[in-house]
Amino acid sequence: MKVLVIGSGGREHALCWKIAKSQKVSKIYCAPGNGGTGEIAENIAINVDEIDKLVQFAMENHIDLTVVGPELPLVLGIIDKFQEKGMKIFGVNKECAKLEGSKDFSKGFMEKYNIPTAKYKTYTNLNEAIEGLREFTYPLVIKADGLCAGKGVVICQSEDEAMNTLKDILGEKVFGSEGEKVVIEEFLDGIEASLLCVVTKDKIIPMESAKDYKKIYEDDEGPNTGGVGCFSPSPLFDDELNKKIEKNILNNIRVGLDSEKMDFRGILFIGLMIVSDEPKVLEFNVRFGDPETEVLIPRLESDIIDIFQNTIDGTLEKSDLIWKEKACVTVVITSKGYPNEYEKGSIITGVDELDKDIILFHNGTKKIDRTLITNGGRVLSVTSLGYTIEEARKKIYSNIDKIKFDGMNYRKDIGKTIIVN
Repeated sequence: MKVLVIGSGGREHALCWKIAKSQKVSKIYCAPGNGGTGEIAENIAINVDEIDKLVQFAMENHIDLTVVGPELPLVLGIIDKFQEKGMKIFGVNKECAKLEGSKDFSKGFMEKYNIPTAKYKTYTNLNEAIEGLREFTYPLVIKADGLCAGKGVVICQSEDEAMNTLKDILGEKVFGSEGEKVVIEEFLDGIEASLLCVVTKDKIIPMESAKDYKKIYEDDEGPNTGGVGCFSPSPLFDDELNKKIEKNILNNIRVGLDSEKMDFRGILFIGLMIVSDEPKVLEFNVRFGDPETEVLIPRLESDIIDIFQNTIDGTLEKSDLIWKEKACVTVVITSKGYPNEYEKGSIITGVDELDKDIILFHNGTKKIDRTLITNGGRVLSVTSLGYTIEEARKKIYSNIDKIKFDGMNYRKDIGKTIIVN
């Protein structure tokens, strides 16, 4: 069968890597792809938001299955467009994608179905929003309603900072239509955790646990990023926590999806904050996480094509997800300046010198005349399996300096600090 993967990051490279291991697959395309996906798939120069072009390509090339990586095409309704043409595609429809595409919709869903979350209020009027700040203590969180390319969430430490943030979003329209609403939310202080689930019909099946690192510097210092390291499994998810998540969160999500007649078939990524041993939901995403995918996919024993197809068909069972006993760690190498303005175009060397048991996923690279260069803030995810997290991380750190490009950075404590705030 022929498979099309949509996206260009480390998540999509990991998906292509796993899809390539299926005996059912004869050809993989990746749109638009990167320097790594081009080694195992044919990169196609179509951007993720060019929905009509993607539909046309899939039809003309008789694609048997399309897999959507990033959130933007899901929110734009790519699943609905493919299904209208009778084509098989993995991901959630436009209605379900609102759980990520609109923070107001997501919070309303949580509130309606008693899913534990932070106290919040939604505003469309600047003066009313400023007045509403009185209902909260500091720090507090202000979120623009839409996707905002992942930049619409601000933790405010003071009233001045909160007022300026509201003025930027509602007054200056810095996020355009994505910021027509804002959610003001209480700040939850605890341990952040993530849970990815495969959802189909009336089933929510948790995947193996993972813990990512958001801060750019060691010891969890500096600004937030898209994630600069990750490991799986996370010791945070013990039997007690899993039972609480199942009872108070997953069961209520199930009820909500059913009551709202939301035909959710795809990935539900639940961002959690563990506050005094009680899990609360920070946010929903409706796709694989990045860098969580880079540590979960290597641990997956099952044929991922079967998982995709059974999810679409509504026949997926928990037993379909078989996991390796091994742990997995990934360390993300970033460009100089990331997560702020960063450099592109540096020549990357040394990727062919890594040990054979190192898996290298490309996040932001491209090839020009066979030369690999940087093309993003997060550049490469150096990944390894091991019988323990410590074994896996040692393999990575004994290899990572073989890779070289101007201004490269990476955290040296990924997997060392097992649980971080």
